Amino acid sequence: MAKSGSGRPSRAGAVRKSSKGRTVGSGGQGRQALEGKKPTPKAEDRPYHPAGKAKAARERFVAAGGRGRPGAKSNERGQDAGRAPAPARRVKKADDSEMVTGRNSVVEALRARIPATALYVAFRVEVDERVKESMSIATKRGIPILEVMRPELDRLSGHDAVHQGLALKVPPYEYAHPETLLDEVLRTKQTPLFVALDGITDPRNLGAIIRSTAAFGGHGVIVPQRRSVGVTASAWKTSAGAAAHTPVAMASNLTQTLKAFKAAGVFVVGLAGDGDVSLPGLELADRPIVVVVGSEGKGLSRLVTETCDAVVSIPIASSTESLNAGIAASVTLYEIARQRSFD
Repeated sequence: MAKSGSGRPSRAGAVRKSSKGRTVGSGGQGRQALEGKKPTPKAEDRPYHPAGKAKAARERFVAAGGRGRPGAKSNERGQDAGRAPAPARRVKKADDSEMVTGRNSVVEALRARIPATALYVAFRVEVDERVKESMSIATKRGIPILEVMRPELDRLSGHDAVHQGLALKVPPYEYAHPETLLDEVLRTKQTPLFVALDGITDPRNLGAIIRSTAAFGGHGVIVPQRRSVGVTASAWKTSAGAAAHTPVAMASNLTQTLKAFKAAGVFVVGLAGDGDVSLPGLELADRPIVVVVGSEGKGLSRLVTETCDAVVSIPIASSTESLNAGIAASVTLYEIARQRSFD
């Protein structure tokens, strides 16, 4: 402990007189800290920074007689610019493309000029007229034709797909707008006939409904955006190419879309086993109609049922509880087409 001139210990922090009469204190010792931070040095001037380490490495390399270019810039990993940079890692993007499999489906999709990115043909495939036409159309349109081994084609098509040695890679399906489809039909002076799906999740049902809609003069299929199946490769396959000719529209809200159709003069007819109207007695067959098909388990939702102008049931034998959604839609569309043909 410091002692005062009288020999007694001095108090901590006390100011004392020097031998020359000057006052000694702590003033000025923290002046640099009070002045604030200085400008940040460049990255290459900071020895701990990768750029600084690279600069030091270059200087050592040149000083040792190396052939590197003095002052060459380094990459962001701190490597010398004279060396080949590390290859950039490619980020794999999700591929939303679909594989249309089967000879009928592929040739119909190509005939309809569905945008495709590749045609896969199995090695030593048995060539028939459909294969020849598919390859001919693909060649004219500039679509790459890739010959692959059957195990590879099995992998590309999916474990449950039957490709028959032919598969077409197509981009994601582009859905139409429901009201746009309706406007197009009304503009051509035709009687609208649409099918809407309420809770259908099986793509094979969707494919069958698309096929039936095309067969019986329907103008399009409407699917809701949520809790419903979309146009997948399986739906393409089941439709046997009919999806190339029958447009599918996506509704953000099915109930609101049905109400918009009603406002345009279209009658909404729902299908249910306990419907209050029998299909043969449907009096709205010759009117503009949208047929709503519900799921096999839950049927029509409450809001959709309340929107319907009529709920129709199909007479069936007592031994059968219910019909498949695709079959029910097909029977209904046939009956509507039959009644319209008599008018």
